[in-house]
Amino acid sequence: MSEAATPARVPRQLDVAIVGAGWSGMYMLYKCRQLGLSAKVFEKGPSVGGTWYWNRYPGLHCDVESVQYSFSFDKSLEQEWNWSERYASQPEILRYANHVADRFDLRKDIIFNSLVSAARYDDATEQWTLTTDSDGSVQARFVVMATGCLTIPKDVNLPGMDDFKGEVYYTSRWPHTMPDFAGKRVGIIGTGSSGIQTIPIVAEQSGHLHIFQRTPSYSLPAHNRKLEPEFTESVKANYDELRETARHHLVGIPGETYAASVFDVDEATRERIFGECYDSGRPFALMVSFGDLLTSEAANKTAQDYLARRIRERVKDPALAEQLIPTDQFVGTRRLCIDTGYYETFNRPNVTLQNLARNPIDAVTADGIRLKDGTDVALDCLIFATGYDAMTGALLSMDIQGEGDVQLRERWAAGPRTMMGLMVEGFPNMFTVTGPGSPSVLSNMLVSIEQHVDWISDCLAYLQAQHKRKIQPTPEAQEHWVNHVNELANATLFPRGNTWYMGANVPGKPRVFMPYLGVGPYRALCDDIAKSDYRGFVTE
Repeated sequence: MSEAATPARVPRQLDVAIVGAGWSGMYMLYKCRQLGLSAKVFEKGPSVGGTWYWNRYPGLHCDVESVQYSFSFDKSLEQEWNWSERYASQPEILRYANHVADRFDLRKDIIFNSLVSAARYDDATEQWTLTTDSDGSVQARFVVMATGCLTIPKDVNLPGMDDFKGEVYYTSRWPHTMPDFAGKRVGIIGTGSSGIQTIPIVAEQSGHLHIFQRTPSYSLPAHNRKLEPEFTESVKANYDELRETARHHLVGIPGETYAASVFDVDEATRERIFGECYDSGRPFALMVSFGDLLTSEAANKTAQDYLARRIRERVKDPALAEQLIPTDQFVGTRRLCIDTGYYETFNRPNVTLQNLARNPIDAVTADGIRLKDGTDVALDCLIFATGYDAMTGALLSMDIQGEGDVQLRERWAAGPRTMMGLMVEGFPNMFTVTGPGSPSVLSNMLVSIEQHVDWISDCLAYLQAQHKRKIQPTPEAQEHWVNHVNELANATLFPRGNTWYMGANVPGKPRVFMPYLGVGPYRALCDDIAKSDYRGFVTE
């Protein structure tokens, strides 16, 4: 992995300041260069890669197939990079991120180890001032928040946490060197995507693993495999068609919708379709397999019943299997996971499920965890796989102040409000990549990131050509967009899910459905707004 030292001198005045050196920050820098704009990226870590740098827990793989989870903006890049696995692992994805940074000589304009703590807009100068912990302040005409959707780990506040004498790890900040769990009593809290990928590996290594589950997840077997050269060559030969299909699909990943309703086909056909998605390890394909799976409670129940049967097949103890089956959630409204041997892990003699829905945690003790019924679970190590303050966490962790000294935290006190997830009224010239109100986490992130960065760069080019100084959405247009996002969501089962899409995993966070449903329709709306001279925006 390549890393770079902070350049000795940072310009105090920029056209564009970019916060974050993940996929969106790197691509935004590339586009700014094409426009002839002076730009720097400010990255709090020592490397590019964003979430794929910070996350390195055992078993971490992407849940979008690697040939689709990659940049499409450069044809040579597409052809020269070869993925080794169907679902790429974190080390391989990070190598790809570093390859992109080196391939386009991006590091010279990235300020590493530079945390942006504040961004404030000056009404008089029409400039943004960014405050960093390494280089003081920097002024820029435009700011692009490329801060990511899964950046700020959720706070864990259990009574007695400071009393625990053993080792403590977080999947969101895993050490670079793998801990030695051999012979140790390990507890892991959380059975979302991070937990599901980590658990099988830790179970193999530890003396005994206690899995603390509050809410079970649905997971499909990943069926990960090495990619054959013939397959890779075929994908590369058809990349243009594959990419274009993805850009206009519901989730940014090509997949077939077989019928408008699960009830348009007979039970045998429905079971076969579910089985094809399940047995091929394609969670997004399952979500869109029928047109009403995410809108009809009755339709969704057919998928719930199917997945419950598959869980029972994989777990030998019938009573244990029932505890691993979600009973109060719809399929797809909580992120569908992929796994390698997750359910089979519960067949191991050194694995115990601690069902927190039945017996919650009372406190962390010096020697482990005490449950409500007084049971003490002795532990040498404790792993928190407890997720993120998603979508808004990174933005609200900064002191962002717009025109008239308005604070973003105040504006979003009742939940995020944006125009297309790209801008916020009252914060001129500040763009947000894959912000709330856009498809983002309900899509192939690379497809959504490229679309957002392209839209932003086209907007900057438009402002240059029109000799305009600034742009922001009108209050009316933003209100219309927020209402549109809510109307779409309310026509589905998503708002009824107790999930991080709703902010439900963070105590005190407003319950608002944050993503936009539909990559293809969203892209068409964004394109239409841009083509109509940025209808809904005011420029000066």
